[in-house]
Amino acid sequence: MRILLLVLLFLSFAYALGLVLANNTEIGVNLLFSQAPTMNLGLLLILCLILGVVIGILLALLIFRVLQNKWEIARLQKLNKNLEEQVAQANIVIDRQANAATIEQAVYGTNAVPSNTEGLHLHEAKGQLTTNYSDDATGLTKRKRD
Repeated sequence: MRILLLVLLFLSFAYALGLVLANNTEIGVNLLFSQAPTMNLGLLLILCLILGVVIGILLALLIFRVLQNKWEIARLQKLNKNLEEQVAQANIVIDRQANAATIEQAVYGTNAVPSNTEGLHLHEAKGQLTTNYSDDATGLTKRKRD
């Protein structure tokens, strides 16, 4: 790899030397707002070539960065879509679990759990909260003490 790089460097130096020797005419350059001193045409060609290569490399890096950002945006949008699908699936599972029967409903029946506070009784004298669930003659009772 180093040998290839050295060969390319030598060829570019030989090309630049050939341009300077073949184009040895003195020429003045008008820069619109100022006048550059007269210089060798070959040297001017080499300076323009180097300036074009530098600008080309900078633009290529800029374009590559833009393409890299587009690729990153596309990757993140795909990831976002996958995550949204996972959230939707998780919401479906949560809805199924929320609508599923509770343990008390499965064991004691659907009428065992009161939908409001009609099964709650507070005994003020004892300071106890008593919940009576009765859907049949057995009269199940739960008590919570302070």
